[in-house]
Amino acid sequence: MKLKQCPDFELSEELKLIQKTARDFAKTEIMPSAAADERARRVQRETIAKMGELGFLGCPIPEEYGGNGTGFLAHVIVSEEIARASCSLGVTLNTQTMGTSRTILEFGTEEQKAKYIPKLVAAEWLGCFAISEPDAGNDVAAMTTTATRHNDYYFINGTKTWISFAQVADVGVVFAYTDPKLGHHGMSAFIIEMDCPGISFSADQEKLGWRSAPTAEIYFENTKISANNLLGKSGQGFEIMMRCLDNVRLTAAARAVGNSQSLIDESVKYATQRQQFGQRIGQFQMVQEVIARMVVDTEAARLLTYRSANQRDKGIFNNTLEISMAKYYASEAASRIADDAFKITGAYGCSGQHPIGRLLRDAKMHQILDGSSNIHKMIIGADALGFRRANR
Repeated sequence: MKLKQCPDFELSEELKLIQKTARDFAKTEIMPSAAADERARRVQRETIAKMGELGFLGCPIPEEYGGNGTGFLAHVIVSEEIARASCSLGVTLNTQTMGTSRTILEFGTEEQKAKYIPKLVAAEWLGCFAISEPDAGNDVAAMTTTATRHNDYYFINGTKTWISFAQVADVGVVFAYTDPKLGHHGMSAFIIEMDCPGISFSADQEKLGWRSAPTAEIYFENTKISANNLLGKSGQGFEIMMRCLDNVRLTAAARAVGNSQSLIDESVKYATQRQQFGQRIGQFQMVQEVIARMVVDTEAARLLTYRSANQRDKGIFNNTLEISMAKYYASEAASRIADDAFKITGAYGCSGQHPIGRLLRDAKMHQILDGSSNIHKMIIGADALGFRRANR
């Protein structure tokens, strides 16, 4: 008896076309120079612009703001395929789409949406979103950046750190306290054009992986912005941040899946070519066992990610738990798979010319950024124990 495939896990013809388009683009436009770009820490702005032209940056954005409205599942499919070639360029699916465009779409005024989203979706402008600070990483409520209002202006003071694309961004979504006495209820969000007087940047921060995704600290010193740049309402910043983080973490899960798939690709290629003891190493059961685990881990991570995206496409936006599951599992799976791929390739994996080293460094980043694995375990564990209100 042939079982009918569950429609939730079968991609539509439209999604299959999007997947093929993104995969072909990644192979021809990104992969040939990915290793050299990482070594040179080179930002491929022209490639990002091409991604904008193809609609990759506007999947969860309506057509009226320059997007294509294909949805969240289309977005994670594109994110996976781009990250399969380069996790650094995979970061742009957050900086251009989830961290900026989608956040402005959900909370901005019509004027803000019309001004910023089309430019970000087309990659005419590069974007960033600024949450983390030197003493406020996973504990986002510990941030100290302030926004003080005087008449029709706010003055921003503080430091943001580990901000992807900060020093090349044209616009950013920035979080700061408008009333620190209220705790997280006194946090607000702002849209800030990054050439404003009073904004400066550190040198590029060196990272283990994702080296061609520039990262810097942002310094705000009495940066004057119009009150019209407030995103949402004053004091709504924490709510906006949590929605933003859910979206960003969904993309991060897809990026980890793409990274894992690339590690499998390289491992299979090596195992079917390398010969030892008179046979290809892929014929050894020990290698087969390792690759089998890689494949199952990646498929499980992919399905968790697709489920979360599918929920959002159905209008279910209180799926923080499911997104945390996807982000946690995909990140940990990528790290395990990277370790195994390194062992399979042996001495060749140690070579700076072999892609496994770059892919391994990229894989480790997923465990820390966009919410560390421990944070996601806390969310999942607390929900199972009944210590947090179920997001359903």
